[in-house]
Amino acid sequence: MSDQIPVIEAFRVMAANKSLSDNELHDLIRDGIHAALARRFGGPVEAEIEIRPEGDMKIVVLKEVVETVEDPARETSLEEARWDDPDFQVGDLLEIPVEFSDFGRNAVMAAKQRIIQRVREGERDRIREEFSGMVGDLVSGEVQAIERGKIVVMLNRVREAEAVIPWREQNPRERFRQGETIRAVLGKLEETPRGPRLILSRADPLFVKALFAIEVPEIYQGIVEIKEIVREAGGRTKVAVSSRDDSVDPVGACVGLKGSRVQAVVSELSGERIDIVPWHPDPEIFARRALAPAKVSKVISDSERHVITAIVDEDQLSLAIGRNGQNVRLASQLIGWQIDLYSSRDWLSRGAESSLFGGGDEYEVSDFPLSELEDIQPTTLAALQAAGINTFFDVLDMDRDDFLKVPGISEDDATAILALIDELTVEDEVPGGGAPAGAPKAASEAPALVEEGELADKPAEAEETEEVEEPEAAEPSGESEGEPVGAAISETEASLAVEEEPGKAED
Repeated sequence: MSDQIPVIEAFRVMAANKSLSDNELHDLIRDGIHAALARRFGGPVEAEIEIRPEGDMKIVVLKEVVETVEDPARETSLEEARWDDPDFQVGDLLEIPVEFSDFGRNAVMAAKQRIIQRVREGERDRIREEFSGMVGDLVSGEVQAIERGKIVVMLNRVREAEAVIPWREQNPRERFRQGETIRAVLGKLEETPRGPRLILSRADPLFVKALFAIEVPEIYQGIVEIKEIVREAGGRTKVAVSSRDDSVDPVGACVGLKGSRVQAVVSELSGERIDIVPWHPDPEIFARRALAPAKVSKVISDSERHVITAIVDEDQLSLAIGRNGQNVRLASQLIGWQIDLYSSRDWLSRGAESSLFGGGDEYEVSDFPLSELEDIQPTTLAALQAAGINTFFDVLDMDRDDFLKVPGISEDDATAILALIDELTVEDEVPGGGAPAGAPKAASEAPALVEEGELADKPAEAEETEEVEEPEAAEPSGESEGEPVGAAISETEASLAVEEEPGKAED
């Protein structure tokens, strides 16, 4: 069987390329030989296949001796069996030795296809086993091809794995060429008719999180934790971090000395802006920090509706909104609450001076039943209640004609009710009304703001404010500056001041 040795050696070379063990190789060879025997004998057969250490193999086909043959591949007749040995009886096993050289072309092709199929199945199982628990982890590879917008990647870890970066998972700032090294985060493992496919992403916020875990040892060790992260790929990323150790500044740890750590992440993202803010459990404090680099004057929260009302000075409004509403939109996503943004002028025009500056009295307005009013006549009260009018808010917007339409209400009753409403709704004017010249600015923690080419000059032990970008110029009303999602932005009316020249009479 010396002609079998080159075949075994060829199998061993293939096993080395596919990282198969000797046992796995022998199983593949046996499976392939079974497929070849099935092609030669017309169906599945019982066979003993021995692969010897010398590099050859012994193949023996077993057939049962029967009176009437029903399965020619597994059975033989008593008459045929006694041609070889007259002592054969029904139920005995006939051993038929088979030489490898006896296989025809069809049998060899069947063995080859079966072995290739088994190798592919093994690769697919290995890929599933290896990558099923790696979703969200960083992987690296080489750009193999760019097909209709998607990037095909050959991974360094398992080169046989099919990995692609769809167009929607790419950073619009980036362009790659064939042969370039690329890193991405594993988004999901997708099953296809050809086997598992790895969907990679460079646009997912998890990609930025994985990059920070590599660049910041404190995150890898669990000292600093990324609580929340939101991103618009190619534009801006906001990261909220906290520290488990009071002696470690989470923002400073992520920024690094002179911005070295965060600058490495920015370079990988092709210059995308990154805001690093300290996380806080209080939504009002967290909202102040999330809206940075803008400075917030006042924050009012509605816990029932999960709405934050933020008031900023006029010169901070465009900075708080961001380009196309990006800053306030990402801040809303970061804290998980809706943010309604107002300028101080708009807020004052709504009569909210006391809420903004903390001056004046605060009144609580609530409804109450009409029966609590002592000045209302019992007959009038009974007539109103019979018409379904029971509370003060029910009569607040009614006029004289509305009251006269109620059965049992006379002209005098209507006059008395209107006088009572006027008495209860009179407001005292505030002497010297008018807001102070300027609203006090509340202290807020600004984030580390990093762009490509910008470095923070303070060490990791510095305060949270590492770097503040220049305020973005406010665009004219009606231009490209749009309302952010989840934020109500009031427009201010421009007031034109006409200065009259001295001594010139008005026409």
